Amino acid sequence: MKKVVATGTFDILHPGHLFYLGESRRLGDELHVIVARDVNVKHKPRPVIPEDQRLLMVQSLRVVDHARLGDPEDMMRPIQEIGPDIITLGFNQHFQEDDLKHRLDSRGILARIVRIGHYGEATYCSSSRIVQEVLARRSADPCPGHRR
Repeated sequence: MKKVVATGTFDILHPGHLFYLGESRRLGDELHVIVARDVNVKHKPRPVIPEDQRLLMVQSLRVVDHARLGDPEDMMRPIQEIGPDIITLGFNQHFQEDDLKHRLDSRGILARIVRIGHYGEATYCSSSRIVQEVLARRSADPCPGHRR
């Protein structure tokens, strides 16, 4: 059985996430998703949705076989426990493949790394872009349809 691991923050699920997870699932027989813990998200703004709720959303997706929160201290620990054949990265994830491969090798994890391409058909394929749009629309018309 070929195991695939996908990782991410998954703050405000959108079509880009669905594409990434669907493409990841197609690479193997079983998709394991590791959802980033709030304390580990340091490369971008803090998630809007708390980690337990983000995990619940990812677990509910049909394409996902198993989902868990990442380790707050050792990002490699869940990967080592799963023992994947393939680890997928989203097109905009900050990992450099060579650095990640070195870290995996040093832990005896022999997974192949595959970067999934960009999903370009939907307007809102970025959690931060969705947040920006909500703020812009709400500030322009905070109570649409409401008479004062």
